[in-house]
Amino acid sequence: MIRSFFILFIFVISLHALSDSALLKRAEGFMKTETKSNQFRAYNDYKNLYLRSIMSENKRLKINSLKGIVKSGKKLHIDVSQYFKELSSLNIKSKRKIKSTYIKPKPKSNITTKKAKKIKVKSSHKLKSIRWRDDKLIIKFDKKLRSNQVNYFTLYDSKKRRYRYVFDIHASMLTKSQNLRKDGIDRIKLAQYNSNTLRLVIENSQKLKVRFKREQSKLIINIKSPSSKYFKAVKKDVVPTRVDRDKTIVIDAGHGGKDPGAVGYRKYREKVVVLKVAQELKKILKSRGYRVYMTRDSDKFVKLSSRTKYANRKDADIFVSIHANAVGKKIANKVHGIECYFLSPSRSDRAEKVAAKENSADLSDMNRYGKNTFLNFLNHHKILASNKLAIDLQRGMLGALNKKYKLKDGGVREGPFWVLVGAQMPAVLVEVGFITHPKEARRLVNNKYRKTMALGLADGIERYFANN
Repeated sequence: MIRSFFILFIFVISLHALSDSALLKRAEGFMKTETKSNQFRAYNDYKNLYLRSIMSENKRLKINSLKGIVKSGKKLHIDVSQYFKELSSLNIKSKRKIKSTYIKPKPKSNITTKKAKKIKVKSSHKLKSIRWRDDKLIIKFDKKLRSNQVNYFTLYDSKKRRYRYVFDIHASMLTKSQNLRKDGIDRIKLAQYNSNTLRLVIENSQKLKVRFKREQSKLIINIKSPSSKYFKAVKKDVVPTRVDRDKTIVIDAGHGGKDPGAVGYRKYREKVVVLKVAQELKKILKSRGYRVYMTRDSDKFVKLSSRTKYANRKDADIFVSIHANAVGKKIANKVHGIECYFLSPSRSDRAEKVAAKENSADLSDMNRYGKNTFLNFLNHHKILASNKLAIDLQRGMLGALNKKYKLKDGGVREGPFWVLVGAQMPAVLVEVGFITHPKEARRLVNNKYRKTMALGLADGIERYFANN
């Protein structure tokens, strides 16, 4: 028993043994190789350094980590425009070199309007032509396509009974979006999704058989309509297989039942607000093809320890606990913003206070020293993955909400949250705002605001799965 404890202790220490300079050196070493796996390792190391720079307020480290994220992200065809934007805001010498590679993406909503003509794009491949040959859609580019330039996935809207077949191609078109026509298919649209991605969406009320292949500079998509022999034995209600989104997500709406959580402005209750956000998030994720479960789907009390046990039983890939923050009346008008926390022994007074509030409903008699020891030995192996998930969720929320609302970025932080203890998967606690702040509280009880926030969280989860 003592020997096992000692081995585990050494393992935990080793996870934090690398200094900032050593981790940066390791990431640079990974980047010198040409293997995709090492480039992903470099990307993850740079993101970890980025988080460390935020925690330590180290500007030099932040600049170096952002440079690394942009460089490695470019090689992996990952959208790092948000990181580039932050890097550009810092007055550094290398800004001019990177600027020629990345261009700030235009909002999605502009793509389908007349303004789409003005989209400035910068990509290595350009669309040359698009034409039909029988059931085949042939899209030709100016250069040979690589395998990692084409991403394909399917969507199914169970309410509208609509099938969508989506191709994201790392390329650009200099004209406005196009609507293509084909007998037996409801809608086909080609548009610039962002500065580096061309998106083709094939939409139909009945299932289609879609196959594709690359031939030099051509992408050839074979589309069989419902009138072909293939469909005669297929039921109309069959949902497409979602291998690309074969993930299980457990959403935890904080508090509930006898535990109202924080009671804030105009007596708005945390347990009500977070349940609404959680339900919206579940709806969006299920529509995208994920398996989604909730620790509570009504106003009932669930012990903190039971929440992660439920996630473990469901064999979840990630666990997201949703809460609302609060402060005392004296400073209620001043403190606002959204934050994301991942499980770790606390490193700040702020995280300690937030954790104490969220832990208060269901703490055992374990003292603070005992809790931190428990966290050290059971959860450090998930800290890095949870760190990445928290960053993506925070960016997702800010990206969605800042289009319509002015929001404060409270950042990504570490904290000893009891509700995350025992999770066998990456686990994050999201503070969706301060229910004690008048303006933020009014937003949190607004359905439109909550739906926008849920959309941002869903996008953050998608980004996490795409990058990891």
